[in-house]
Amino acid sequence: MKKRMHQIELFTKYPIEVQQEWFERLLEEGRDTAFGKDHGFDQVKTVDDFRKVVPIRNYDELRPYIDRVRDGEDAVLWPSKVKWFAKSSGTTSDKSKYIPVTKEALEACHYKGGKDLLAMYVNSQPNSRVYAGKTLVMGGSSKVHPLSEDCYTGDLSAIIIKNLPGWVELKRVPNKEIALMDDWEKKIEAMAQSTMDEDVSMIVGVPSWTLVLLKRIMEIKGASNILEVWPNLELFMHGGVSFKPYAKQFEEIIPNPGMNYFESYNASEGFFGIQDRSRADDMLLMLDYGIFYEFLPMEEIGKDDPQTVLLQDVEVDNNYALVISTNAGLWRYLVGDTVRFTSTDPHRIQVTGRTKLFINAFGEELIIDNAEEAVSRACRATGAVVREYMAAPVFMTNEETGAHEWFFEFEEEPRKLEHFVEHLDTALKEVNTDYAAKRSFDLTLRKPQVRRIPDGTFYAWLKSKGKIGGQHKVPRLNNDRKFIEEVERLVGEFSEFKV
Repeated sequence: MKKRMHQIELFTKYPIEVQQEWFERLLEEGRDTAFGKDHGFDQVKTVDDFRKVVPIRNYDELRPYIDRVRDGEDAVLWPSKVKWFAKSSGTTSDKSKYIPVTKEALEACHYKGGKDLLAMYVNSQPNSRVYAGKTLVMGGSSKVHPLSEDCYTGDLSAIIIKNLPGWVELKRVPNKEIALMDDWEKKIEAMAQSTMDEDVSMIVGVPSWTLVLLKRIMEIKGASNILEVWPNLELFMHGGVSFKPYAKQFEEIIPNPGMNYFESYNASEGFFGIQDRSRADDMLLMLDYGIFYEFLPMEEIGKDDPQTVLLQDVEVDNNYALVISTNAGLWRYLVGDTVRFTSTDPHRIQVTGRTKLFINAFGEELIIDNAEEAVSRACRATGAVVREYMAAPVFMTNEETGAHEWFFEFEEEPRKLEHFVEHLDTALKEVNTDYAAKRSFDLTLRKPQVRRIPDGTFYAWLKSKGKIGGQHKVPRLNNDRKFIEEVERLVGEFSEFKV
């Protein structure tokens, strides 16, 4: 780990050189693939050449090449044989994506990221005893399924669990049979029963599903907090969604001011960022994982010929969509996430949302980062704890201006709902000047319309769409009303509370 920390220090000191080296290595690997031949990689000498001959593509646009790989054709996107595909499907799409995961990506990116997260944690906490106990892993929301002979698919965490080395298995709970169960309702119960008597010192998982498990364990054990069950718990490695809405619940369940929370940014397409400092709210961009980065300014999204900037040209506090070329054969691939740089020496980022998760029905340009911060402030001001939420526009009519409608499930109700709405609205104005302008005199936007909905409604909605499990999340911001109206139909005749 000390050796690895030295390597990390090197890429923070020489980020541009490291990225250029990876660009050249990736280009060399891809030169004799079908994709490389189609795009004239043998004539590409510079990054500018590369950007001219390879257009930015999303999954659907790259899919013809991916389908050829799934059909068993060799050397389509990457020279080595692809054995694994990470099945990825968010709540915003009913279609599954099959992201190729090469041997190089598993070893030099995903596994490397997990080891680096531990290295950075122990480096920041030299007195840690995290290795003395067991690691509870919440991943693997579906089993691995064969696509063809010697070719398999599953969600990324299932693929990782399936391929973990033996030394990791000695410290991980639960066993693979439970970890890879499909039925999450049965899985939570099985995980609770099999881990509650272990000495767990570290948890890895998505905050929402981890809370469900911890509460079930406390219920079975009759415990008032999880430290009564696992007194040596010291670290929660989380990712997948913003931790802000869940922080208070974790503080109540784990009443230890010395408890550590470290964030990682890992997706089916690659492992991108790791929190490298205790109590920080940003992550170090990992530059030596076989990924070449480009950054697409938000104003370029949707243009016919969008122009990216490279690492040396990014600016602090600007939002960028992530464009990657990787050792899994994803070439100038638009991930769909947006990030903001908090620092360029070294390069640290925050995930600010998804290119599809926003509300901009009235020019307000509300992104998920704005929403998370505003909800967090409203909770602090009113004593509320939010379990889950969803927001969508209410479009203008001849009689009324527009608005945002918010559905909330509360873990703890606000002292007064109208005060919660006031604080939410005020915070949104403070963190987003476009929203503030549209709210002026209610000319374009009225005050947020907030509705409490019954506990378990969002879970029921996800279940109705077949999207129960660690990788599936409620899309909190939507630019149309499709999802919020589906949730509303589930609520049925339940009494409405609107402000």
